[in-house]
Amino acid sequence: MAKRVLVVEDSEVIQRLIEVCLRPAGFEIEMRSDGHSGIAAARELRPDLIILDVGLPGIDGWEVLSRLRSDEDTAELTVLILTAHAQDETKARANADGADAFLSKPFRPHDLRVVAQQLIEPSQAEPATFAS
Repeated sequence: MAKRVLVVEDSEVIQRLIEVCLRPAGFEIEMRSDGHSGIAAARELRPDLIILDVGLPGIDGWEVLSRLRSDEDTAELTVLILTAHAQDETKARANADGADAFLSKPFRPHDLRVVAQQLIEPSQAEPATFAS
């Protein structure tokens, strides 16, 4: 059974890049372009992984993460923060707010695939060879 990834990202270019990276690895990809629809999709789909941008229209990714973590139905979902804001403070906030992983944009497609595989199926993933 294919593992489901929910991508909450407002850039269609980044959405497409993520899809091109992950679909060949056997992931089923669902896209949402704003925080509200991302939360609704997380509740409905119960994905194996959520790839969450911070800079979203409506409510930002931080608020999405907060709402996911505070809802018992979504609190345990795996969340990867993917953002262009790569400062140490942003990484620290992602960790403190309960994200499972952090990757900065621009990213290498291979790195995204490896991180996604490690988060979804740690025993079957190849080791990461990057520092992001």
